[in-house]
Amino acid sequence: MFLAAGVVLLPLLAGCATKPTDPDDLETYNETNDPGEPANRAIYKFNDALDTALLHPVAATYRAVAPQKLVRDPIHRVLLNADTPVLFGNDVLQGKPRRAAATLWRFVINSTLGVGGLFDVAASAGVKPHGSDFGETLAVWGLPDGPFVELPLYGPSNPRDAIGIGVDVAMDPLTWLTGPRGIKSAEWGRTGMTAVDRYERSMDSLAAIKKTSLDPYATIRSLYRQNRDSTVATLKAGDQP
Repeated sequence: MFLAAGVVLLPLLAGCATKPTDPDDLETYNETNDPGEPANRAIYKFNDALDTALLHPVAATYRAVAPQKLVRDPIHRVLLNADTPVLFGNDVLQGKPRRAAATLWRFVINSTLGVGGLFDVAASAGVKPHGSDFGETLAVWGLPDGPFVELPLYGPSNPRDAIGIGVDVAMDPLTWLTGPRGIKSAEWGRTGMTAVDRYERSMDSLAAIKKTSLDPYATIRSLYRQNRDSTVATLKAGDQP
């Protein structure tokens, strides 16, 4: 948690955009709400270079050798099932009993009949998956998102969501498990596989943004905010699983 909060401050400490005096430029500056833009762009370039050199080749190879329906989709479902304790905790903290009940039911059914999540038996029974994180929990509690920040390795975020990342890590039971070396190896393996899985599922969209956008950084910043605002608005509107 403290690490995530500290990382959020890096763009503000490393360099801030000069606040314009022209009224039109000032309006745009306030709308983008990105006072650390120079440093954020530098971090974006670092993340993009790392993705290009490492994550993209790995994800592309994974896609090439692992059939989607037979391998990639089942692995994705197992990873989602492993995230259930954190998801359930956030459902409860958000005061969403129906979502929490659906999460718990999905975990029990998919962990047993679904063989650890390989098969989404719960979805076949009509209980669809949903996502949630502590950044959204803080939003439900009324905490504003704050300025845009680009986090090293993680990508687009804001102070509220960055704190949420740290809390979600702390909420994960695997974070606190100790014992045989295999337990920590499994934790790191899941972390790496999650990164590859998420990138593989988004790399076509990212490639399209880089190909068609005049400013991919600004486009990704805008899309991130729109997605988070929409998700938070849905959460605040009710308790639909």
